Amino acid sequence: MKGRIALAAVVLAAGVAGAHGETSFPLVPHRAAYEISLIEDYGQRSSSQTPVSASGLIAYEFSGSRCEGFASNFRQFTQLQRSEGDPVSSDIHALTFEDGDAKRMRFQIDSRCKAATRLRRGSASRGADSADTTVALSKPDAETMDIGKDILFPTEHVERIIAHAKAGGGTMEARVYDGSDTGKKVFQTLTVIGKEATTPTPEADFADTLGKVRRWPVTVSYFDEKARDAPPEYILSFDLYENGVSGTLKLDYGAFALQAKLKRLNVLPTPACAD
Repeated sequence: MKGRIALAAVVLAAGVAGAHGETSFPLVPHRAAYEISLIEDYGQRSSSQTPVSASGLIAYEFSGSRCEGFASNFRQFTQLQRSEGDPVSSDIHALTFEDGDAKRMRFQIDSRCKAATRLRRGSASRGADSADTTVALSKPDAETMDIGKDILFPTEHVERIIAHAKAGGGTMEARVYDGSDTGKKVFQTLTVIGKEATTPTPEADFADTLGKVRRWPVTVSYFDEKARDAPPEYILSFDLYENGVSGTLKLDYGAFALQAKLKRLNVLPTPACAD
């Protein structure tokens, strides 16, 4: 397991949309915590490397606005216990900033697994009208590369999904860059959006915050676009609320799956745009 969860799935935008997307519902800055566990009786393969239990935590904070840009602070710690050997743990800490017009993104991602530590730091920028996107890495080594046209950054991706859901749902394809993995990878994503939910929110502990907010079941498959005909690296399923909050998550890695249950949610003030 790569020990990561797509930032696109939990990132939030703040304020009403302008240059950043089509959605018109105010999306809320917030802090959230998700508790990780293994989904039992799952898995297409079984071996000594398949986990028999899992634990961990996702802590996430989003702040900012369309005017000043969007900042996120994401931390995921996961520990897997396999049928043989010592537990395997991973610790991911990601800081990102996207400007309000979705033209530029900065990122720093620190990942630790076993004795290995990797730090990726850099930025990505693109011109008008979905022009070529350029990535400039500063860590681990300085490198500049073009990753092509029609690239979405994480916040914009979430806004596109919400807009698609409000238009009736169905499927949506998008190329997404979030700076993760080696910092060079572009994900080809396939999103399946179900019909708007009509039952009470399953996040019963947060009914005061989420109970009256529209939501849709969403499944996003993430493919390495350079690995042709390969299965997705992982599949993320969750309820996406119209205000941008993600409900309890399912992370499907093929051989096993994890659940990240929403345990804490605090809505933060939305900064007003200066005149």
